Amino acid sequence: MTASLGSVGAITLFVDDPQRSKSFYQDVFDLSPIYEDEDAAAFGFENLIVNLLRMPAARDLIDPGVVADVQAGSRFQLTVWVHDADAVCGELTTRGVKLLNGPVDRELGMRTASFTDPDGHIWEVAQKLGEAEAS
Repeated sequence: MTASLGSVGAITLFVDDPQRSKSFYQDVFDLSPIYEDEDAAAFGFENLIVNLLRMPAARDLIDPGVVADVQAGSRFQLTVWVHDADAVCGELTTRGVKLLNGPVDRELGMRTASFTDPDGHIWEVAQKLGEAEAS
């Protein structure tokens, strides 16, 4: 891989209602948008920008590609590394997030839990087992 392709800087998620999604991301991740207009809201994470883009604008962006409906099911998952999955899940619950699964110990020494945003994009919190005890 060349240096020019070695760093992912942004992921764009296609959404039905950018305002609804913006509120979710503000509440769950405790972030403010770094950019927004009527079709989009972007959030800066530590090393990545997550852009929420209204479906019609998404169609224009990827034409002639096709934007799938949420009913098509998930085809990817976004993972956030955490030090204590149980504590993070407790905080998510206080913010009104309903977990899809977990926290559960997985193979390869990980403890994970998953939840969805309002448009069905799946997010996972993942902790290396032993990390919470060590911190």
